[in-house]
Amino acid sequence: MKRIRSIFGGSMGNLVEWYDWFVYSAFALYFASSFFPESDPTARLLNTSGIFALGFLMRPVGGWMLGWVADRYGRKVALTTSVSLMCLGSAIIALIPGYATIGIAAPILLTFARMLQGLSVGGEFGASATYLAEIATPEHRGFWASFQYVTLILGQLLALGVLLPLQLVFLSDAEIEAWGWRIPFAIGAVLAVVVFWIRRGIEETPDFLDEDIEALRKTGVRELLRHPRTVLIVFFMAAGGNVAFYTFTTYMQKYLVASAGFAKSQASLIVAAALAVFMCAQPIAGALSDRIGRKPLLYWFGAMGVLCTVPLLTAIGQTRDPVIAFALITAALLIITGNSAASATVKAELFPARIRALGVGLPYAVSISIFGGTAEYIALWFKSAGHESGYFWYVTAIIAATLTVYFFIPETRWKSRMVSGSGGADR
Repeated sequence: MKRIRSIFGGSMGNLVEWYDWFVYSAFALYFASSFFPESDPTARLLNTSGIFALGFLMRPVGGWMLGWVADRYGRKVALTTSVSLMCLGSAIIALIPGYATIGIAAPILLTFARMLQGLSVGGEFGASATYLAEIATPEHRGFWASFQYVTLILGQLLALGVLLPLQLVFLSDAEIEAWGWRIPFAIGAVLAVVVFWIRRGIEETPDFLDEDIEALRKTGVRELLRHPRTVLIVFFMAAGGNVAFYTFTTYMQKYLVASAGFAKSQASLIVAAALAVFMCAQPIAGALSDRIGRKPLLYWFGAMGVLCTVPLLTAIGQTRDPVIAFALITAALLIITGNSAASATVKAELFPARIRALGVGLPYAVSISIFGGTAEYIALWFKSAGHESGYFWYVTAIIAATLTVYFFIPETRWKSRMVSGSGGADR
């Protein structure tokens, strides 16, 4: 039961992190007027989008900061710090008076809150991926570590579950714009408190506890850079997975509306249904990686991503049938499952304990800021230039680069650098 509680606490932070991250984007249309006095709605949205982008840029800082904390002071400390930052950021947004009340301080506080959330999200991946991989038994490490993506997707679905009832049942657009937009942020803050309480009771991992104190004092970027090959592997591993994930999840709703001609509500439901299947596939694929190894799943994503991305995106853009659109998006997400269910475990298994959280978190955060954060912008740029299919080939090229990197990775299922793993003696 203690292991289950620890794994639950280690992964649940992703739910809160991604719930709050998605809620900001979904409700920006409603709260923009509260923080920016411009009469032009487009100017307001540009301001809120700029703050959203700033939060994205804070992710590498969070990956460095909380990765260092996790390696120096423990995974548990980093995990509780991460969810505390997200709680504070959500609470600030929920409670900030508008521009009409406190003037320029309103957008300044909003920016500060998003910076806190960016730090939190940036640090959460490395800390939680490391914790889940280390706390699990070697024979079930892939299965338990896959729950990081289960809770990540669950957070997005929960945000949608709050958004749709508010829009369709409980409040009018005017009420949401006046005060209702604060509700989802208040919910996020409460959820973060619950996760903080859970994480206070989790156990520290044996890999950290067994590490030599003198070795921990050397933790940091300088020590990390003594492993340049592994750092580059993690960076490029994350590139293909991130650009594919953001293409078929966050950008997909806009693509279904703008290119395939679906209504906004219909597009949201199609993507939500596909995400539910994707979420359920994670532990199945994770368990499979424990049986056959991590690399077959990575090769599945790389090879099928290269072969199928262009045909799938082309077919999705041409269909007008919601069932077919759901099937095509689900097929794409099942291909991505090969990466999402195994890559975090592989990254954790590549590094020694003293720099593991930093090694997993920082290259990933930099990669996601470059490739994940720009995916939607690049897609829209190709579309505005009249060459929408060019983006399909761009995604394919990034996945191909990631596939190439897979050939240089050892099979970490059988040779891990973890204390509890089969190759744990390799310190």
